[in-house]
Amino acid sequence: MIKHETIEKNIGLMILLIIVVISGGGLAEIVPLFFQAQTTKPIEGLRTYNAVELEGRDIYIREGCHVCHTQMIRPFRAETERYGHFSTANEHVWEHPFLWGSKRTGPDLARVGGRYSDDWQRAHLYNPRDVVPESKMPAYPWLFENKLTGKDTAAKMETMRKLGVPYTDEQIASAQEQVAGKYEIDALVTYLQALGKTHSVYNNKR
Repeated sequence: MIKHETIEKNIGLMILLIIVVISGGGLAEIVPLFFQAQTTKPIEGLRTYNAVELEGRDIYIREGCHVCHTQMIRPFRAETERYGHFSTANEHVWEHPFLWGSKRTGPDLARVGGRYSDDWQRAHLYNPRDVVPESKMPAYPWLFENKLTGKDTAAKMETMRKLGVPYTDEQIASAQEQVAGKYEIDALVTYLQALGKTHSVYNNKR
């Protein structure tokens, strides 16, 4: 047995033992999650994002929306009363990358789908202060000018399928046709309206 004094006087040994202890503890916490149905199996009735929603999600990421908005409602009373049922891992098993986030400059968007109309979302994205005077969110007028071609949408779906998202051949084949000619604002609003609506278990109840 190594004496405590030996460990204290040997910084290299101490570092090694600290790494072993932390690694062991971390693995004990993380590894079981890979074998639990509640973290690896999709929630009942979960559907994939359609082609337009998938493009909208990419725009959401591109514009940094996930930097200021989380998609993780924490299991506290104040959270669930404001935003709805807390977020669960099995809602997000097909998210690559997942967008739970950790910072809230703006409100959580996990269940924002259907909470506001399409027109409200458009006005908010064009100039947030038109609908929320105290908003610090930047405006995104270029989304109303840029059009999507959809030329890469099928490839994105094929990549997602390799990661376990169950896109069908029919969905992939029709992807470009569904997306081509739509404005970026259309795709982003479609994605926002899908948040919390890709299954019916919690049904966006508040």
